[in-house]
Amino acid sequence: MFEFKLPDLGEGIAEGEILKWHVEPGGPVVEDEPLLDVETDKAAVTIPSPRGGTIASLKGKVGDIINVGDVVVVIDDGSGAAADEDAAAGKTFAEPDAPETVPVPEAVAPAAQPGVRRPVPAAPATRRLARELRIDINLVTPTGPGGRVTPEDVHRFAEQGAGRPAAASASAPAASAAQVEHLPARTVRDDAAFAEFAAHASATIPFLELEPLPDFSHDGPVEVEALRSIRRKVARKMVTSMALIPHVAHMDDADVTDLEIFRKREKERRAGRSGGNLTLLAFVIKAVTAGLRAAPAFNASLDPFREEIIYKKYYNVGFAADTGRGLVVPVVKGTDTKSIVEISDEVYDKAVRARDGKLPAEEMRGGTFTITNIGPLGGTALMPTINNPEVAILAMGKVQDKPVVRDGEIVIRKILPLTLAFDHRIADGADAARFVAELVRQLSDPNLLLLET
Repeated sequence: MFEFKLPDLGEGIAEGEILKWHVEPGGPVVEDEPLLDVETDKAAVTIPSPRGGTIASLKGKVGDIINVGDVVVVIDDGSGAAADEDAAAGKTFAEPDAPETVPVPEAVAPAAQPGVRRPVPAAPATRRLARELRIDINLVTPTGPGGRVTPEDVHRFAEQGAGRPAAASASAPAASAAQVEHLPARTVRDDAAFAEFAAHASATIPFLELEPLPDFSHDGPVEVEALRSIRRKVARKMVTSMALIPHVAHMDDADVTDLEIFRKREKERRAGRSGGNLTLLAFVIKAVTAGLRAAPAFNASLDPFREEIIYKKYYNVGFAADTGRGLVVPVVKGTDTKSIVEISDEVYDKAVRARDGKLPAEEMRGGTFTITNIGPLGGTALMPTINNPEVAILAMGKVQDKPVVRDGEIVIRKILPLTLAFDHRIADGADAARFVAELVRQLSDPNLLLLET
């Protein structure tokens, strides 16, 4: 027998949610055949079995969160004593994250601190938790597989008092020993984590006061769903973006009447061939790329710690895709070297694979600018959130027939609402106005768009 551990699933991925088991206890398993489906905060992946044999036991059920390095299944391969995959199969997975040294505030440090910090492996999420609780992760006793520090280890360390700042005690008195005995461990852990986070946040941001949510079940029936996988990743990125980036929005309308006539004619002509899925988004991507070359500030990233602006000399445009499980951003790379037809085909292919959960993480990395299109769902406009560490995002509304004045006469034209949200640290309103005005000019004239791109 040997124990199969969840392998490294990609850069920055520390855990995943079990979506489906392809095997069952007591049943057979064939080497390299599907073992289980796992959804990470980037995509869903199918993990094949590293060995053939009989399933001795499964270490999780559908919906469970498993960490990289955790044992997920025990396979009876006839070898007798249980062994983990590393030893039995001679395989190695990615090394754990390099240990980091977190400065310990005086109020947090234990009375006698070791002279030498021992390096400990831990997942990024666990390290983030330790930082939020202001705990030196190197002082936490690990209980996870391979000597890894788990979130439970960090919470346990905090509950013992070693990792609790004095400020937290003032804002949320600790329960007595008798009270703690009669409370579920999860309640104690959540209360402690919230107290630490609230105290730290309030000390950092003036006038910020956080309170735990009330128990809504007292007022009526509720349903609770865990925030997991892609949805949790979106939540983290959105909070980070809105907290760090001063958002400003510039709005304008593009008259796409002539462009829509050209697009629909070409789509019909190319039906069944390359470019047959010609969408308005492909034209906008190409126009945006031309705009980014003329306005490099919107194709940049800002490093607030080094106080530097990094101007990217390549053009990788991402587009927001609604997958049903959460928002993901596939990236079309090298848009300055691809035709509108090529971009259209790539957008269609990546959108389909993203909805099916089959788009690999590497195809959602490296973006320099993002476009979100709510047009197919309706709605005239929206205020989009910048996809950090990018500095701008363009939102497309619904194309609608609207009355406009042309040459002193009221005519009906197809109007596309556009909203550019940008980082006010790297650009001003005048920069955004010029960028959007050029975008509107190109989208209003398909001949000009094709000529200049």
